[in-house]
Amino acid sequence: MELSFEFYFNSILLGAGLAMDAFSVSLANGLSEPSMKIRKMSGISGVFAFFQALMPMLGWICVHTFLQCFGIFEKFIPYIAFGLLLFIGGKMIIEGIKNKDGEDEEHKGVTFGALLIQGVATSIDALSVGFTIADYDLKGALIAAGIIAAVTFVLCFLGIILGKNLGTRLQGKANILGGAILVFIGAEILIKSFFI
Repeated sequence: MELSFEFYFNSILLGAGLAMDAFSVSLANGLSEPSMKIRKMSGISGVFAFFQALMPMLGWICVHTFLQCFGIFEKFIPYIAFGLLLFIGGKMIIEGIKNKDGEDEEHKGVTFGALLIQGVATSIDALSVGFTIADYDLKGALIAAGIIAAVTFVLCFLGIILGKNLGTRLQGKANILGGAILVFIGAEILIKSFFI
């Protein structure tokens, strides 16, 4: 396969499109933890980038191996994403209501377990991108996945920075807003699935 300008350009656009949910969740994470350090910001962005690269590759593998199994699973993707984001978002809203004034100084923000759930929930729809890149050879698919990961990392990092800045201004309401964003993203994924 030829790695042309069009290939790279399309991979960047694909990465930006896929990263929008992860960007929004990163914004929510920044809102809920305005004092987040750069190391944690990089770790969160890295987890989202990893899952955004992994899911298209899994989709590519499915297309090249057991396509029928993936076709059965594909109709459940929006429901799984909605359930995961509803769980995490609802938990954030409840924590925000319990701590309206931002009194809990020990709050650690997003946990690793919650981050993994967010990573899967925001990237699970990227499995279907395996169909988009199905005509790529393994090298092309890996390069496309790497570009998607890089774009996702940058956008998520920027989302966290934006969320942190807003979170500092919003104080105790940040968790409620962040949770509401996650629930909204989950609902959007579910509703869009009915029209596609």
